Amino acid sequence: MDVVAGLDISAIKSKYERGDGRGYPPYHPRMMVTLLVYAYCRGVFSSRQIMQACKERVSFRVIVQDDVPDFRTISDFRKEHLAELQEFFLEVLRLCQKAGLVKLGHVSLDGTKIKANASRHKAMSYERMKEEQKRLRKEIRELLNQAESTDDAEDRRFGRNFRGDELPEELARRRTRLKRIQEARQALEVEAKAAAEEEFRRRQQEDQNVEDRGGGGTRSAQLIPSEPAPKAQYNFTDPDTSIMKSNNKGFDQCGNAQAVVDRDHQIIVAADVTDEANDKKQFKPMMTQAKENIGRRGRINKVSADSGYYSEENVKWAEEQKLDAYIATGRLKHNERVAPCPRGRPPEDLSTKERMARKLRTKKGRVTYAQRKWIPEPVFGQIKRGLGFTQFLLNGREKIRGEWALICMAHNLKKLHAAT
Repeated sequence: MDVVAGLDISAIKSKYERGDGRGYPPYHPRMMVTLLVYAYCRGVFSSRQIMQACKERVSFRVIVQDDVPDFRTISDFRKEHLAELQEFFLEVLRLCQKAGLVKLGHVSLDGTKIKANASRHKAMSYERMKEEQKRLRKEIRELLNQAESTDDAEDRRFGRNFRGDELPEELARRRTRLKRIQEARQALEVEAKAAAEEEFRRRQQEDQNVEDRGGGGTRSAQLIPSEPAPKAQYNFTDPDTSIMKSNNKGFDQCGNAQAVVDRDHQIIVAADVTDEANDKKQFKPMMTQAKENIGRRGRINKVSADSGYYSEENVKWAEEQKLDAYIATGRLKHNERVAPCPRGRPPEDLSTKERMARKLRTKKGRVTYAQRKWIPEPVFGQIKRGLGFTQFLLNGREKIRGEWALICMAHNLKKLHAAT
């Protein structure tokens, strides 16, 4: 309540000031924000469970008193003001900075798969989409022929003025499904074309680098397929999520939640959600967001990340940004120890990957990278096991990003409360 009292909620209040004044007066925005923030801190995420807690739990009753909002009101408030609620993550982060909880000597980047509010059984591969389109078109033609025959028979029986122009229910359902499949195919094709263009540009740059070093050979002229892979998936419930390996038991429809965590007090300084199972492309945007969130209040010195984030491009970018990066070049088995680094100066002909592998084998590198295990991973444990957040409740990329920001804000707020 003390923290929310100091938050700037003018963006939310302005939406109510534009109302026409009719109907019941709304619940005060600050009370609703306090309720949502406290609920997320206590691991209560469902709007129905929040309403029930307002009736049964004293701590929730302190916030709402006798004016308990309906679950639909809570749900609509969260959806309507999700963008504004997401901004509070930055305000709470600044409070943590002022309290001295963000040292920025060493941050660590990691990701965790969180189940989407969609079933993996609602996903369809590109190959099956083409088969379904053929089947549905055939069924629609048969139904149209059947409808035409029925119309002719009824015209002969009842006369030509008989009203029978409504689509049969089966035909309408198949047409609707065919339309959705066509839209899904188009979305996959656009995504595949963009990926092919990006790969073509990358290869061109790679060829140019080879030519600059006096090498030969080229791959750019090779044809890059722009059609989606036959196994490419599209989920009709939430296309902004993907099927990913979510745990040791198998795959599920998930979002890949990312977090940059400060070492000293496990404060999350940057958060986002992506539909890509691979973490490689998340290094630059996440570290850029972390630097923007921190602003001029500090500077990130070191960053550690597991092998999922390793690429030559990421290492070179970190060097350009003057970030002392420790990114694993290959996965280690549980409790496997890194071999010590040979003595002496590193050879000048080492590749980027070899230099990073050697760096991680030094005494400083082993100590620094070992800290990654207790910087971001406990945070995900506290969120998923402590708070019980194991599934997104909302659909769509922007909504699940906002929901993840709320969760990360609640995590930081709990750390702030424990420290003060």
